Amino acid sequence: QVELVESGGGLVQAGDSLRLSCTASGRSLSRHNVAWFRQAPGKEREFVAAIRYSGHTYLADSIQDRFSISRDNAKTSVYLQMSSLKLDDTAVYYCAADTRTILSNMRAARGYGYWGQGTQVTVSS
Repeated sequence: QVELVESGGGLVQAGDSLRLSCTASGRSLSRHNVAWFRQAPGKEREFVAAIRYSGHTYLADSIQDRFSISRDNAKTSVYLQMSSLKLDDTAVYYCAADTRTILSNMRAARGYGYWGQGTQVTVSS
């Protein structure tokens, strides 16, 4: 069982930056593939970014120039660095992880068996 905890969300203005963190309570994420998804009100959950256990990263086409994903050296946390935030980035951001994600599912919610509770990001004008 992997308990994921997201942090770092909040209320920011358009154009600001924010860094979200995902930590597994009491364990390392070194063997896990970790992804960020987001869900805006009235919309379906969508893929944002992922990092494979090997370090390879995946980014949604819509955010490639603004967001990045990384791990800390101890591999206990995964970060989503967001810059040039837009109103459309307002959503609940979820961290997800799994050790068994196949390559074709790295951008799909079905590729991850463990999910956090989410952290709210609100971008105001």
